[in-house]
Amino acid sequence: MRRRRNVKVLATLGPASASEEMIRALFEAGADAFRLNMSHGTHDDVRAMHARIRAVEADLGRPICILVDLQGPKLRVGKVAEGTVLEEGTSFRLELKHGPGDAAGAELPHKEIFQAIEAGASLLIDDGKIRLEVVEAGKDFADTKVMVGGPLSSNKGVNVPEVALPVPALSPKDRRDLDFAMTLDIDWIALSFVQRPDDVAEAKKIVAGRAAVMAKIEKPQALDYLDEIIEVADGLMVARGDLGVELPVEQVPGIQKAITRAARHAGKPVVVATQMLESMIEAPVPTRAEVSDVANAVFEGADAVMLSGESAAGAHPIEAVEMMDRVAQSVEADPQFRDAIDAGRTDPETTSADAITLAARQVAETLKAAAIVCYTASGSTGLRASRERPKVPILVLTPVVQTARRLALAWGVHCVETEDTTSFLDMVIRASRVAETEEFAKTGDRLVITAGVPFGTPGRTNILRIATVGTEARRPRA
Repeated sequence: MRRRRNVKVLATLGPASASEEMIRALFEAGADAFRLNMSHGTHDDVRAMHARIRAVEADLGRPICILVDLQGPKLRVGKVAEGTVLEEGTSFRLELKHGPGDAAGAELPHKEIFQAIEAGASLLIDDGKIRLEVVEAGKDFADTKVMVGGPLSSNKGVNVPEVALPVPALSPKDRRDLDFAMTLDIDWIALSFVQRPDDVAEAKKIVAGRAAVMAKIEKPQALDYLDEIIEVADGLMVARGDLGVELPVEQVPGIQKAITRAARHAGKPVVVATQMLESMIEAPVPTRAEVSDVANAVFEGADAVMLSGESAAGAHPIEAVEMMDRVAQSVEADPQFRDAIDAGRTDPETTSADAITLAARQVAETLKAAAIVCYTASGSTGLRASRERPKVPILVLTPVVQTARRLALAWGVHCVETEDTTSFLDMVIRASRVAETEEFAKTGDRLVITAGVPFGTPGRTNILRIATVGTEARRPRA
């Protein structure tokens, strides 16, 4: 089950892909991790999909990452009469409490919006299809002018760009969903609509180390605190859907690059998401532009690319995963790929662990080693190796299955659950045996191995060993 690429594929499960047979097929097609979206389905639905993923994992003997994506605070208009159309240039009134809406006005049951907006602010409805400009605002109303009109139906989403809303990233529903998710054996929590680092800190306090927390960057306000959010979060997702609604869409590609680069420098996994192969929800092949979009994310060095509706509700979920896999392999074989990856590399921190990891990459590339082998319990050594984006594969050996699953989203990392090493000889023999079994090396190949002494001590990467596969196993024991 070794992947012939470094970037990972995160596939969303849904009605088109919820069966155990389909989950297995998606994994075999190239999906490294699965996203369970709390915006859709019940807790029972999510529990069932979780159980099926773990059943496939046990059957195939490979760690599979599960990410639970929280819905976040959804702002929506209230009920609207059927057939309502807003005409450009007309007046439209939003009120905290309002009867059934029509072309003159509608209910907006979110006092936080009225607390934050002023005259001149923009309100976007239905992913920006309708655009309103606030003329006057009070504590429970907003009189607006329709700048871009169109049909309006009940419960359409509302975005408020360029305004920091006093809305917590964890809604009451999110808290219930998070408590539920923590009863399952999941690996990542994706936190929606993060605006500030405190949002992430609040979620991490509840999670209490039972999963990693990924901050979804989809609010412009989050960009003002990006460095602080990266410091607190365990990973980032470039959620381009809402980001492209709240910002001019032409700015999103540059922002994607900036977020990816910042996450890489921090050594935190970064996922690029939303509409990557959108046409494959219906079509069996993507557009050329979509292929270029996926390729650009791979060139940028993103840890993972994500499928949403394509795999959750589309007509061709397996083909979509296979396409992601093929595009990634093609890009990584391109002569320009290594130049792009090396250009985004960052200087290591002044720690022994970072120094060892940097040396491991340099030694492995100089010797043309078959792989870098990292022993780790917490996963931090694997993430450091991933941050280096080496030319050779990264084989991570860990006694902790949760670590193996979590690192399945990290660039270039192939995780194997195994007993911890107890001696230098055992370290080399075990690394060589696993490298052969997992088809990374053969007898006579060289490995660059990193570990920590005393063995079994978390967070102590302090040794580097060059070994030849098969040599140590033939040495007599002392």
